Amino acid sequence: MGICGSLELETALWHCLLCLRDEMPADIITIHLSEQGQGALRTIATADISGARMVDDLIPLSSEARMAIRKIQMRDITIINNSALNPLARCVHEYSGDPVCSALVVPLVIDKKDLGGVTLRAYGKDRYTDRHAGLFLQLKGPFAVALSNTLKHKQIVEMKERLADENRYLRNRLEQLSGDRAVGDSRQWKAVMRMARLIAPLDSPALLIGETGVGKEIVANAIHSFSSRKDAPFVRVNCGALPEGLLDTALFGHEKGAFTGAVGSRKGFFERANHGTVFLDEIGELPMNAQVRLLRVLQNKELERVGGATTVPVDTRIIAACQQDLEAMVRAKRFRSDLWFRLNVFPITIPPLRERKVDIPVLVRHFIKAKTRELKLEGLPELSPGAIDTLIDHDWPGNVRELENVVERALILARGAQLDFRSLLPVRACGEAVSSAEKKLQVLKLDQLVIDHIRSILKMTHGKVYGPGGAADVLGVNANTLRNRMNKLGISYKRRDSLSI
Repeated sequence: MGICGSLELETALWHCLLCLRDEMPADIITIHLSEQGQGALRTIATADISGARMVDDLIPLSSEARMAIRKIQMRDITIINNSALNPLARCVHEYSGDPVCSALVVPLVIDKKDLGGVTLRAYGKDRYTDRHAGLFLQLKGPFAVALSNTLKHKQIVEMKERLADENRYLRNRLEQLSGDRAVGDSRQWKAVMRMARLIAPLDSPALLIGETGVGKEIVANAIHSFSSRKDAPFVRVNCGALPEGLLDTALFGHEKGAFTGAVGSRKGFFERANHGTVFLDEIGELPMNAQVRLLRVLQNKELERVGGATTVPVDTRIIAACQQDLEAMVRAKRFRSDLWFRLNVFPITIPPLRERKVDIPVLVRHFIKAKTRELKLEGLPELSPGAIDTLIDHDWPGNVRELENVVERALILARGAQLDFRSLLPVRACGEAVSSAEKKLQVLKLDQLVIDHIRSILKMTHGKVYGPGGAADVLGVNANTLRNRMNKLGISYKRRDSLSI
C-alpha cells in the first residue's frame, strides 16, 4: 500500500482506506499521537472516502477515557463494536458529532517507544470480527514507520518555525521585559490568537472581555506585537487603580500651572504611547468625565492636556479590557453608550481556564521553565505521577494567574524534589456543595452587611466621602475605590465631594 513510502501521511492513509474497503468495513481512518499527561487525544491525520487531510484536533478526554487508552496500549489491537459504550470512543464520537460506529484501534510502537495509534472506524454497531482485526493488525509495522518518519520531519519544521518565533520574540522589547508569552494549545485559545492576528494589522480598537487572570494583558501584548506598531511603546493603564483626581492628568497630561504643584508640563499616557498602543485595563472603572475625553481621542485622534488651551494630535491604538458587562453598564447609565459603540468594534472574549483545561499542561511547562529561571533554581524539576490530573480536576477560579502562583509555590516547596500540587489546592468536602439559591442568598446577606456598614460611616461623617475625616479616611481605603464600591451597591453620596480630594 506504500504506507511508509511518503512523508504525506494523509495521502498514504487515503490509499490505505481505499484498499481496506475491499476486505472489511471502513469509513474513516485516523492517526493520533500519544501525549502522556495531556488529558487529551491529538489527531494529526484523517481520511474518509471523500479524501484526506492533515489536522490538529485536540480532543478532551474524561478520566475513564484516559484509563481506556492505557488498556489499549497494553494490547496489539482492540475491537470496539459500539462507540457509545466505550469511554474513549464516546469522547471521540461526542467531539466529531459522527453517528455511533465500530472501531479497530492499534497502538503504534517503535523501539519500545509509544508513538500513538491508528484507528479504523465503520458506521454502525458490531461491524468488526476477529478476522478483520487480524488483517488490520498486519499494517501495524508500516504505520509505525510512517508515523515515526512524519514526526521526525515535523520536528525539523517546528524547529525552524521555533527559531523564527524566537527571533520575533527577541525583537519585541516589552516581551523581553515581561516574560509573558501567549501560551495555549486548546481550540479556544487558538481561536483567540487568530482573532488577535486578524485585528493586529489594523488601527481599529479592540475590546478584550474575560474574567480576572485569564490573560487579557497577554492578548493585548500579542496584538501589539503582531502590528506595525510593535517597535513603538506599549503602555498599560489600570483604570481602576488610578485615583479619580489624578486620572485626567495621568491619561491626558497637564500644562504648567494647571494646578498647585504643576511646576512644569507633563505628557500623559496617550502622548507617551504616540505611534504605539495604550492598553486600558478595567475600562469599566473610568469615571464619566474621563470617558468623554477618551471618546475625543478615539473620534478625533487629539486631546487637550489638563489646563491646556490647544489640542495635541496623537496617533495611538487603543485596546480596552474589562471583566464587567459593559453593555449592562450602558443600560444602567454608568458607561457612555457612544464610547461603548466606539470600543466594541472588535470584541474578543477570552474563555476562563476551566473551559480550556487542555491548556493546563503546556502552561505548567511554560511556568516551570520561567519560574525556575526567575527563582534561580538548578535544573528543571519533574512532575510527580498524576500531577497534571490534579491540576485538571481543579476549577481555577483565579484562572491562569492562579495556576502560575500554584506552580511557583510548588517550586519553592519542592526544592529539587518532584512537583506535587495536591497539598496546594483546596479539597472539597463531601457536604460542601451549596445550591445556587443558597449561594445567592449568602451573597445578598454579605452585600447588605457592607451596605449597612458604609451607610453608618457616612452618617457619622455627615455624608462626606473624600478628604480628612471622610468615609474613605475612616474606613482606611482609597476614596476612588470606595466610590466605585458605593456605585456598585447603589449607595448614593454627595457628588460635590468628588471635587474636594
